[in-house]
Amino acid sequence: MKTKEIIKLLPYQKPFLFVEGIDTVSENGITGHYTFKEDESFYEGHFKNNPITPGVILTECMAQIGLVCLGIYLLKDELDKASRPQIALTAHQMDYYLPVLPNERVIVISEKEVFRFNKLKCKVKMLNEKGDLVCRGQISGMLKV
Repeated sequence: MKTKEIIKLLPYQKPFLFVEGIDTVSENGITGHYTFKEDESFYEGHFKNNPITPGVILTECMAQIGLVCLGIYLLKDELDKASRPQIALTAHQMDYYLPVLPNERVIVISEKEVFRFNKLKCKVKMLNEKGDLVCRGQISGMLKV
C-alpha cells in the first residue's frame, strides 16, 4: 500500500486533517510529518497575541499519523477500495516538553507495541525540525474494517 493511498483512506478532512505526508511505514511503525500553518483556526484563541499549538491538537496529530495511518497500513489486506476503516481512540498518555508555533513542521515517529484483535497500541513521539523532542507517550485505539 502506497503512502498516498493511506492518507486518502483517513476519515478526516481539512481543517481537522493533521497529516501532510508519510515518510516511512512498515509492520513495526510509521514516520510522518505535518506543518502547522499560521492560519489554523485554533491559533486565534490559543493564546492572545502569542499563538501556540494546543496540546490536544499535538496529540491528535500523533494519533492521526502514529495510530490511524499505521492501523490502515496494518489492515491493508482486509481493506477494499470502497470501504474506509473505522477508528476509535481508546487511551492516551502524553508528556509535553516544547511548544509548537505557527509554521512549524513536526515529525511523528510511532512504534507498534501491540496489534491484536484489531486493537493497536503504539509508543509515539513528536520532534521539531531541529530534532528536539516536543512530546511523547502512548496511544491506543480500536480499528474496524
